[in-house]
Amino acid sequence: MPTRKGLIQVAGAITSGLLVAGLFPPYHAAALAWLALLPLLPALWSLEGKRSGWKGFGLGWLAGSASSGVQFSWLGEVSWLAAVLLPLYLGLFWGLFGAFAATLGNPWHKHRASGPLASPHSRHHRLLAAALPTVPGSPRLSLRSAFCHGAIWAGLEWLRSWLFGGFGWNPLGVAFHDSLLLAQAADLLGVLGLSLLLVFCQAVMVQAASRLLAKDAAAKRKHWWDVAATALIVAGVLGYGAERLASEGHRKSVRIKSLLVQLDVPQEAGEMQWDDLTIHRAYEEDTLTALAAIKQADSLIEDPAARHWPDWVLWPESALRGRIFRSADGGWGTWQQNLDTIAVVRTAGEFSLIYGVNELEAEVQGEQLIPKSGGRIYNSLAVMSPRDELQTFRKHHLVIFGETIPFVESLPFLKKIYEQQSGTEYGGSFTPGDSFEPLSINAAGLAIGVIPSVCFEDTVPRLTRLFARHGPQLILNVTNDGWFKHSAGAAQHFANARFRSIELRRPMLRCANTGVSAAINTCGSTAHPDTAASQVLTDSTGSHFTRGSLLAELDVPLVPTLTLYALIGDGGIMVLALFALTISMLSRPRPPRPILSI
Repeated sequence: MPTRKGLIQVAGAITSGLLVAGLFPPYHAAALAWLALLPLLPALWSLEGKRSGWKGFGLGWLAGSASSGVQFSWLGEVSWLAAVLLPLYLGLFWGLFGAFAATLGNPWHKHRASGPLASPHSRHHRLLAAALPTVPGSPRLSLRSAFCHGAIWAGLEWLRSWLFGGFGWNPLGVAFHDSLLLAQAADLLGVLGLSLLLVFCQAVMVQAASRLLAKDAAAKRKHWWDVAATALIVAGVLGYGAERLASEGHRKSVRIKSLLVQLDVPQEAGEMQWDDLTIHRAYEEDTLTALAAIKQADSLIEDPAARHWPDWVLWPESALRGRIFRSADGGWGTWQQNLDTIAVVRTAGEFSLIYGVNELEAEVQGEQLIPKSGGRIYNSLAVMSPRDELQTFRKHHLVIFGETIPFVESLPFLKKIYEQQSGTEYGGSFTPGDSFEPLSINAAGLAIGVIPSVCFEDTVPRLTRLFARHGPQLILNVTNDGWFKHSAGAAQHFANARFRSIELRRPMLRCANTGVSAAINTCGSTAHPDTAASQVLTDSTGSHFTRGSLLAELDVPLVPTLTLYALIGDGGIMVLALFALTISMLSRPRPPRPILSI
């Protein structure tokens, strides 16, 4: 039978898991970010005995599985199996944190304050006390253990974003996606640095509360400079955020104008009859209608510089159904259906057209390009200049069990699982791209460097930063979250993606089929640079699940900030996590060696 203490510990773990789930869309309870781990930490620190590490792992795994199950319930729109298995897997990383917190990192261990070494008259106790720089509950121990907990948590968030291809959605720091003052510090250590801050603050709060509630009067009289230091750190982060918000808005920049077109095409054929021809005609119709309205408005503006004709027109991931053929020498061709649609929208005026498409390896046969036998297929972003010069970027980070199935050739049952869960036939895997060179697209008379990303690549900071270069740059993402229908998946995707603009100080354009089509500046804001109006495509009710278009304007810095995160990437978090693990191991109390008396 579980003890009363054990039940309280389990309740604390589950409560923290659910509170963390509330930080992200659709709940948006960002204020809970400062409180969410308060039930979990004392539950872990109060564990005792030789199996405390395993108990800590179990409590952490329970909290993480519960949290991830709520956060990622939208996966059930595609596969109930994924909605069950992924949370159980993600809970393992919480479990590792729980094992650390209950053992190496535990500031409440009984052998630090009681037991055979606690007698003040014990020679062994005096020797051990002299060897340890702190005693339980002291501000120094509080700050040290809080740092270690924050760094280990952030390190584990990095690990899950990398291991087996990674799934890095919703680290704790993403809770600040709408709290721009706090979010600005992400340009130092990335969004994971904000996760470290949150865990650090809550670890100090729990230890300070334990001193306040202690029966020992001496504990209550202890100094409180750990609380003061924590308050100063938070104030410093707020001050840094204010400075960045002010300085980024005054950089010399160039204005880029773009038209984003979103159709909100359902992914299940039974919901609406959207065949390839219907989709192509819809892009033609919506784009021409929007461009005609812009041209009409521009005709009333005398100053050419104040007109709104777009430099770029964006369509989302896999927008055009016809494939592009590319040969080894750079030659290309495409299906006639694509050429017809592009020719129709070109009648409106001059602009660069950017869209998602599948790309096939091809070879020359006579005077024609034909698909290469056994050739590779890529999920690509295509850019066509006003003179129909083509550039493509091939997606790097493929969706496991969506765009690729690892080991499917040697484990054919994985193919059957895919087909049973998705309801579609497995047609083979995409091939990941291998280029890390930015694209170059003309706008406003300049060559603008484009950091390309397809689908959820804008949630992978270690990939995005590899494209950072000197000179004007903009992050560009084409995506389609329609597989998850009108669920919280699209809003979570957008919340995570906003931090790429802050981490690298490059603005972002996102064009979705179903999802969030928006413009984001270098501070993570969607406000228009002149009017401050929101540049997120929504309907009259405020929903981003809509069909329509958005004329977005962004100021792209001519000399963008070179951020610490752009320079070191996740290396900073990795070093801090290893340092925290090292000092936790070295500072763990050990019984003193026997003293020989003569």
